Amino acid sequence: MEAVEQRRGRREDVEIARIFEPGSVAVIGASERPGSLGRVVFRNLVDAGFPGPLYPVNPKHDSIGGRRCFARIGDVGAPVDLAVIVSPARTVPGVIAECGAAGVGAAVILSGGFREAGDEGRALEDEVVAAAARHGIRFLGPNCLGVLRPAARLNASFSHAMAEPGRIALVSQSGAVCTALLDWAAARDIGFSNVVSTGIGADVDFGEILDYLLLDTATKAIMLYIEGVHDARRFMSALRAASRAKPIVVMKVGRHALGERAAISHTGALVGADEVFDAALDRAGVVRVTEYADFFAVAETLHVGTAGRGPRLAIVTNGGGPAVMAADAVADKGLELAELTDASARALDAVLPAASSRANPVDVLGDADAERYTAALRVCLADPDVDAVLAILIPTALTKPLDVAQGVIEAARQADKPLLTCWMGDAAMRPSWASFREHRVPVFRSPEDAVEAFAAVAAHYRNRQLLLQAPDPLRRRAPPDTEAARRIVEAAIVDGRRVLDPLESQAVLAAFHIPVLGSVAARSADEAVEHARGIGYPLAMKLLSPDVTHKTDVGGVRLDVAGDDAVARAFGEIVGAARAARPDARIGGVLLEPMRRSSNARELMLGIVADPVFGPVLSVGLGGTMVEIVGDKAVELPPLNHYLTERMIDRTRAAKYLKTFRGKPEADRGAVVDAVLRLSEIACELPWVEELDINPLLVDESGATAIDARVVLRPAPRSALPYSHMAIHPYPSHLAWSYVLRDGVTMRMRPIRPEDALLEKRFVEQLSERSRYLRFMYSLRELTPEMLSRFTQIDYDREMALIAIVETEQGDEQVGVARYVANADPRSCEFAVVVADRWQGHGIATRLLRNLIDVARERRFERMDGIVLRENVNMLALARELGFRERAVADDPKLVQIVLELA
Repeated sequence: MEAVEQRRGRREDVEIARIFEPGSVAVIGASERPGSLGRVVFRNLVDAGFPGPLYPVNPKHDSIGGRRCFARIGDVGAPVDLAVIVSPARTVPGVIAECGAAGVGAAVILSGGFREAGDEGRALEDEVVAAAARHGIRFLGPNCLGVLRPAARLNASFSHAMAEPGRIALVSQSGAVCTALLDWAAARDIGFSNVVSTGIGADVDFGEILDYLLLDTATKAIMLYIEGVHDARRFMSALRAASRAKPIVVMKVGRHALGERAAISHTGALVGADEVFDAALDRAGVVRVTEYADFFAVAETLHVGTAGRGPRLAIVTNGGGPAVMAADAVADKGLELAELTDASARALDAVLPAASSRANPVDVLGDADAERYTAALRVCLADPDVDAVLAILIPTALTKPLDVAQGVIEAARQADKPLLTCWMGDAAMRPSWASFREHRVPVFRSPEDAVEAFAAVAAHYRNRQLLLQAPDPLRRRAPPDTEAARRIVEAAIVDGRRVLDPLESQAVLAAFHIPVLGSVAARSADEAVEHARGIGYPLAMKLLSPDVTHKTDVGGVRLDVAGDDAVARAFGEIVGAARAARPDARIGGVLLEPMRRSSNARELMLGIVADPVFGPVLSVGLGGTMVEIVGDKAVELPPLNHYLTERMIDRTRAAKYLKTFRGKPEADRGAVVDAVLRLSEIACELPWVEELDINPLLVDESGATAIDARVVLRPAPRSALPYSHMAIHPYPSHLAWSYVLRDGVTMRMRPIRPEDALLEKRFVEQLSERSRYLRFMYSLRELTPEMLSRFTQIDYDREMALIAIVETEQGDEQVGVARYVANADPRSCEFAVVVADRWQGHGIATRLLRNLIDVARERRFERMDGIVLRENVNMLALARELGFRERAVADDPKLVQIVLELA
């Protein structure tokens, strides 16, 4: 079933489809009063030419715009798919209830006066949400601009103008941004497939809208304007799914917090909300812009469908200054000026005068005519080391901009790589701008805007390539002692403590196999001496206090302590200094640890902080006492794999420090990777962790050791589902089974993971032509990188793939797989199963499908269905055995739909 490899479903099956594709619309609060919201909205629907029945509803009018006006929605007497509500906020809960009684399925609430108006408004909003839930109504808003779908002639908004049909979907929490972008786009002949203003987003939010746009064939690219995210799991899941199929550009505002929350740990102080949002977008493979002007610039490239190839840009110009501006912007964006090949240099020699530049940027000089300019441009476009070309033109007395533009347009038509243009000026360039837009060639007024747009194209290409990376097979690692760590945490919470003491913190790390020094607590000088003799000299002594985060700030650390007298003296000094500096602090004594001696050691810091929106976040960077001043960190959302962890470390200054440095041998980077992966496990398995610091993590050529650790706790989020505290569902390691097959062979079964790419590739390639046809319903000749990525890099929140593995002399062999994917209707899922030819008849398919059904039930799906070829008699027999019902597929007699009710 090929559809299972993609998010299955039709747009009309999506719960919110009636918001975008209504067959009939009622405007509740419609009016003829000039300047009223009800008049504008009703007029917009009429003027757009909405093809279905349109009903004005307002008890104060008998007719509006020549149409009968109804006093209440229940009086319409005909089916209404969508209610557009513009009545005062205080009336909306009752209006929603009336819509529910009348069978209306969806609403767009334009009215304001809800949570943005204070506590009273918030209470009204809660009433609206409750009424909608009782009646099964999905709604957009409140306090939103509305929704426009130009190709369907739907303008259910109070926008000042209707958008032109196009390929871009714009989704914005700000109605003002929608109207501004619509106005800007109209002057440039840029159209939209959908324009959606979410407003407050009390019900339908980004996640569900993205799911709809993924299935919308009219939408080829998506622009998001975001002020905040409500449901991080749904948002991330939908964003990751949509970004695999369509380029997405996000503008997120609120980058600088007006105030920082009080953070107990170093990590909490270092990691800001905007960095977390950046990490989330990076993980989803989407592009972010930070400036309003850049948002518009990127729209130019999305409008024409510019597809990227890489970061290497060539610049062709008839003026040196603008080329320097573009080159500076290239450097600022981390892009590359392409190095032209020797063959390209020779080709430029043949078409350019001696005074021209043959290097990149290529300056064709101010007297260049269309022939010279276009010839140089074609050389750059043909260069294999060039990923895209930016053509810049300034007006001169010797230049005919439109003639040059026409030559560029012809070159763009024949090119197989992005070509962006920047015709600088105004009046003399307007005809060229119009011609570029007519022929769908991106045109910009400044070099910086053009480079910004190219940066987005290159970033989308890079992100797509990252999604296609097949990680190396996973090394087997010792499982953590999760239960031991949980007992420590739960005991502290029962005691009413937010912060684990150092010994407990070390025990938690040790349970997850992060190497620790091991500490001993001493409550008196005599006890310290006794413990010191057992540890051996020299040693380190540190203050033990739940109230002091940074021990060095209060004189609470002594290193290289040697001898009984020195230990006793250090004990008194540490306790005395702490009491003098923090008389309010509770002093529990002193910790004693062996000195970790290494002249080659580097200090790193690893951490976890719980973001209020996206849940646990990991950080890594340079550590030590000056960590906040140095400010070196990379941030990622868990869960991580080996590839993501390596990429995370590469983004830090610490990555260079780990290499051979000033006589120090290269540190054990693999040990750092292992520690970060273990930290990711802690973030997944211990939802009570609010903040965690390992500072320093000492790393040298022989390994890594956590010297100090601090763990801050919070009450665990209440949920019946595991991992509900995370924005990205981690690998469900608890789903693992082992069976002995009929011939005595042991088979293991578990969920697929990205590191199984090689196993999956071999499995699919070894299937017979017949098995491939029965599974995919077409002759699959080659497993492309895109398909392999899709098969193995799954979103465990909305899909599952269980693989069956046996151990052979050549190593592990995958012998079967069963997978489901959530349908457009999120209460159901579609499944598929296939077993390797030589392993058929061993009962593997039955075990795979039974376990898959159990997982689907656990995830609260209500129905599982599949499409099977009638000739696939074995699959149909298995389905009957497991209780599936069969249904005919109306438009194809060769197919059968099989359905299992899970509730």
